[in-house]
Amino acid sequence: MKHKTVSLADQVFEHLESDIICGKYERGQILTELGLTADLGVSRTPVREAIQRLEQEQLVKNLPKGILVLGVTDKDLQEIYTIRLRIEGLAAASAARNRDEDGLRALADALAMQEFFVSKHDAGLIKNQDSVFHELVYEMSDSSILHATLLPLHRKVQKYRQVSLQSDERALKSLEEHKQIYDAILQKDEQRAETLMTEHIRNAMGRLFREQLHYQND
Repeated sequence: MKHKTVSLADQVFEHLESDIICGKYERGQILTELGLTADLGVSRTPVREAIQRLEQEQLVKNLPKGILVLGVTDKDLQEIYTIRLRIEGLAAASAARNRDEDGLRALADALAMQEFFVSKHDAGLIKNQDSVFHELVYEMSDSSILHATLLPLHRKVQKYRQVSLQSDERALKSLEEHKQIYDAILQKDEQRAETLMTEHIRNAMGRLFREQLHYQND
């Protein structure tokens, strides 16, 4: 498994990305470089770099009066899951083909932690371990294209995944699906890994949009 040093600009980007996606900064809100610099306790250079990346991810838009928060819309959500449904299975198949002992150990550790947090009914930490599992699969795929495509998409739906994983039934189901994907990767069964991952994304997508419809009709 490869390890890399995370720069201050990367840390600022990930922090702001999470705050936007999780709703701390709401769609339509105006932010400023100066305000963010003060809030985060860093210089303006990493904040400016982070904002440029957030704009590339279409999470914000730079305007003369400040930084407009765009966030993730329902349409974005639909498109994200449609894309993941088409290609995340490819990442799982590639992970099965390229898996190594370090990667398998990391996946097993992520599953063990996810199972622990499911037993504690902690939706926030379940969501974190869910993210770790998927990101490890992307890394094990040994495809920079798949990794660069899927990682930001997966991060953008974290707020909605946490809501879904508050259901004990869905949290257990997701854990079981992850275990089956891990087993397919362990066995180097590319076809099964792809099929199981695609079904996992389809199940998550169906659950999420049923919940969205329920809340809209309340």
